[in-house]
Amino acid sequence: MRTAPTILHLDMDAFFASAEQASKPSLRGKAVVVGGLGPRGVVATASYEARVFGVHSAMPMAQARRLAPNAAYLVPRFGLYREVSEQVMGLLGALSPLVEPLSLDEAFVDLEAGDTAWDEASARLTGAKLRADIRAVTGLTGSVGLAASKMLAKIASEQAKPDGLVLIEPGTERALLGPMSVRTLPGVGPATGDHLRRAGITTVDEIAEAGEDELVRLLGKAHGHALYAMALAHDERPVVAERETKSVSVEDTYDVDIHDRVRVGLEVQRLADRCVQRLRGAGLSGRTIVLKVRRYDFSTLTRSETLRGPTDDPAVVREAAARLLDAVDTTGGVRLLGVGVSGLADYTQEDLFAQAQAAAGELAAQEHAAEHAEEAAAEESAVEQLPAAERRWPAGHDVRHTEYGHGWVQGSGLGRVTVRFETPYSEPGRVRTFRTDDPQLELADPLPLVERRPEDPGPGVADPGPQMSSVPASRPKSRSGGGAGGATSRP
Repeated sequence: MRTAPTILHLDMDAFFASAEQASKPSLRGKAVVVGGLGPRGVVATASYEARVFGVHSAMPMAQARRLAPNAAYLVPRFGLYREVSEQVMGLLGALSPLVEPLSLDEAFVDLEAGDTAWDEASARLTGAKLRADIRAVTGLTGSVGLAASKMLAKIASEQAKPDGLVLIEPGTERALLGPMSVRTLPGVGPATGDHLRRAGITTVDEIAEAGEDELVRLLGKAHGHALYAMALAHDERPVVAERETKSVSVEDTYDVDIHDRVRVGLEVQRLADRCVQRLRGAGLSGRTIVLKVRRYDFSTLTRSETLRGPTDDPAVVREAAARLLDAVDTTGGVRLLGVGVSGLADYTQEDLFAQAQAAAGELAAQEHAAEHAEEAAAEESAVEQLPAAERRWPAGHDVRHTEYGHGWVQGSGLGRVTVRFETPYSEPGRVRTFRTDDPQLELADPLPLVERRPEDPGPGVADPGPQMSSVPASRPKSRSGGGAGGATSRP
């Protein structure tokens, strides 16, 4: 284990909700909830103002609305979030070649590998500079944890939230971890936590006191060994710049259960095609086709079939998914469907027998679909009859009006759409209502959260300016022991 706090963990604060607040001046300082707004939607992110009411990620949206009825409920804008994430990852990449993204808003960085930190003082300075650069480039805040291991750096960033920096000094880890809940450690979820609690183990200190043999008896060899090591603050996991993709998959959750077997089959075929598009986009192929079905009673079934060799042929994947569906009882309704491909390779081994089977299956599917053309047409007509406002004007998404300029959708229904006209750089704007078919109103692309001037560097590039020049460009010839203080400190 390294002896300097040179592993950095960055976690953007309430990322989706913060991006929406930065984009919409009228929502700053107010409760904002981002997620699926349908009957079965879930919360993706809640702003800190919404968390005061008990709203949190992965909560059913209906429950969130009961807890915070006056919050702003918005549909995610993943295009904007990806753009901001790329800017943040660009800043991290400037610090080190070893950046391990965990999601759009979270990553580990090995500062020592980039020679940007080698002791406590340089690590703290680098973390502070990163936070300032993120705010300058994106207008958002991120919390930074610094420690000698990935586990401790992540714990530190959790302590730093929101908008802070915490550094855990080497040598203080055991004292810091001891009184913490067992749920603090990676891999200890609700089930493992309950199992340990029943054995009288609720804190990290109690894990260490129980001993490795007892943990192995309770949790099994692999989990017991790993958990005991983490309780002693031992974590040798390196920062890995590129994670090997293990599978590619797509899935859809439906607002209303699908009962028609033909419709279920058509949905599986559509998901198979989307999955292959992702597969080809990544330059991959795979041997194992996986079908996921969540039924009306929330029971989830997973079925898989392994082919003779890797494929990225949509006909082969569709046929395999259809065979898997044949073995699943969908009586009573289906609420979620998914198709995935695993056993990935960067080449395709043609399987002529499978190809022939798929071609035959595709022909049969076409004949089957023709028999039910009237049903499909009726279904499509029903979709077309949905209120245009619900389909065309998602809450929170950007619009542009030829007279009033840029704005965002506050809500829609009954043939009307309400728009607040403001930009990330303006004062809170006025609200106006239009017909959903108003020819002057159209969907628009999101605006950057920070207004770019002609002389500004491009996205993802931070101009530190003279006030940021205090971070050393290279390691000093003689190292000092770093700063003073306790196990954690905040700037």
